[in-house]
Amino acid sequence: MSVDAATIHRRRWLILGVLAASVFLVVVDNTIVNVALPRLSSDLGASTTQLQWIVDAYSLVFAGLLLTGGAIGDRLGRKGALQSGLIIFAAMSTLGAFAATSEQLIAARAAMGVGAALVFPATLAILTNVFTD
Repeated sequence: MSVDAATIHRRRWLILGVLAASVFLVVVDNTIVNVALPRLSSDLGASTTQLQWIVDAYSLVFAGLLLTGGAIGDRLGRKGALQSGLIIFAAMSTLGAFAATSEQLIAARAAMGVGAALVFPATLAILTNVFTD
């Protein structure tokens, strides 16, 4: 389904809001877990090493797959990459919220990094296509 330029122009501020919210979620999730570390340590019985992995699993996977996420968006479609990334991100966030062990939380955060690696480059590419002037 193709959308004409006039429709995109009318909706561009709505599109900007969706893209900004998507980037906000990806960026905030990179650091927000630091606030919860004391509670994670007590609730999950996580060691210092596990706490470090809880923080770093997301960042490592996100950074490692960022270029791949951009290439996937270029080849398969930016909208599809954005939607897939948001679905992965939301599903893994939900799994992480219900993690019973630190290992489950580490795996969920790593998988969230996969979703974020699809979301971030897609938002930037869509933004440059929507705001051409």
